[in-house]
Amino acid sequence: MSILPKVNIYTDGSCDVNPGPGGWAALLRWSDREQVIIGHAAETTNNRMELTAALKALDALKEPSQISLYTDSEYLKRGISEWLPNWRARGWKRKKGKLANVDLWKALDKAIQGHEIDWNWVKGHAGHRDNQRVDRLAHSAMQQNK
Repeated sequence: MSILPKVNIYTDGSCDVNPGPGGWAALLRWSDREQVIIGHAAETTNNRMELTAALKALDALKEPSQISLYTDSEYLKRGISEWLPNWRARGWKRKKGKLANVDLWKALDKAIQGHEIDWNWVKGHAGHRDNQRVDRLAHSAMQQNK
């Protein structure tokens, strides 16, 4: 049994047009408290915002933790849990060439070190309370940039 502190993280990213103005949000919840973090970018993509939300959430942690991270992005979930080891082994390239968002993937690879993370995909816009909350927050952050 892990003695690391437990935290649930819910993330989402948003873009009005792809590429275009974007926003991201993360909700971090411990047993006795929660923290919301948000941000935006002027010219970005939805995938970059999804990755940024997870990265910023992990960067907000002050100590190694046991994390359950929830995302509606298959790109993030599959990238981190299936594709990343091969990208790293190939020098941060895909089989067919350039890897998009390599800067964020490298930063995420570094950010996950020391944590125990269970990556969970949830269907977006399907009634999951916390996913819908971070979706609203990411849209709100995106609107701040317009």
